[in-house]
Amino acid sequence: MTMPPPHIFHARVYYEDTDHSGVVYHANYLKYFERAREEIIGIDKLSDMWHRHETGFAVYKADLRYQDGAVFGDLLEIRTRWEKQGEYRLVFFHEAWRPEGNRPAVTCTLDLVCLGPGKKLLPIPDLPPLD
Repeated sequence: MTMPPPHIFHARVYYEDTDHSGVVYHANYLKYFERAREEIIGIDKLSDMWHRHETGFAVYKADLRYQDGAVFGDLLEIRTRWEKQGEYRLVFFHEAWRPEGNRPAVTCTLDLVCLGPGKKLLPIPDLPPLD
């Protein structure tokens, strides 16, 4: 069985994203991955979940591996796949690729749950399939 292609999101590295050594500050990769997930789920859907139903997603585990630091001016390609693992857990697999990179600069496996009012655990809603 052939794996479907990942969702692609591009993130520009701005000067403010870097640390004193000129590479992306490690925590900023989480921002890039968050933006990719928002695009996948849909900002309108996330906004509706929050404002109308008081529900949203919470990260409860993240495992990041840093292999190559992106630098000011890079246009990163964030490649994301995801799978639902049970009724309450959604796992995203992110890779941040530098231009002309031969391996991901950063990889991340991130687990989410859906929470409602009172931080009550809710089943994961339907998401768009990978094409």
